[in-house]
Amino acid sequence: MHSHTMWSGDCTTTPEELVDALTACAIDVVCLTDHNATAGAERLRDELPCRVVVGEEIRIGQGELIGLFLSERIAPGMPLLDTARAIRDQGGLVYVPHPFDPMRNCLAPHEIDELVEHGLVDAIEAFNAKTSLSSLQRQAAVYASVKGLPGGAGSDAHVPDAFGAAYVEMPDFDGPAEFLAALAEGVVYGHHCDPARPWTPRIIPSLDEPT
Repeated sequence: MHSHTMWSGDCTTTPEELVDALTACAIDVVCLTDHNATAGAERLRDELPCRVVVGEEIRIGQGELIGLFLSERIAPGMPLLDTARAIRDQGGLVYVPHPFDPMRNCLAPHEIDELVEHGLVDAIEAFNAKTSLSSLQRQAAVYASVKGLPGGAGSDAHVPDAFGAAYVEMPDFDGPAEFLAALAEGVVYGHHCDPARPWTPRIIPSLDEPT
């Protein structure tokens, strides 16, 4: 539910590497959530060995918010509630990534509460493979449960080997509404995985959209 490709500014995973990684980990559906970009997910929808959900990890102040099932890119830097509403206006789902992790670009707890109070959260990331402390994973899972929200999981992969480090096993779905219902029945799996990003010489193409 949370992964990156070379269309993210801090990831260099190429389409070819992504094909190999997804084949190896046998993921059925991948949510591509590049930073402030949807061009990669849109291009790769028909090129990967699994279904693709077009998403975006959107920068908001000091935090980030993920939109899933997007039809077009959402510009970063808008106010928090406006960003969530922009996701919903596209028929998308609002997903809060890596909550409560002080080492990440996460929303502040009061910002997450504000979104929940306005009914603008569809799911909470209950397991993020790059979050190293199990206590933070538990905190996120408990928060989701207390608020009556489904918990998701993402590898937050920035290198090919990280794909599949965290995932949700859930019923099949067709579209965002069925996805959300299936997620509520899902089981989260994952382990900590944050390998160093090896430097390799390569040319990253234009993102085809401003970042």
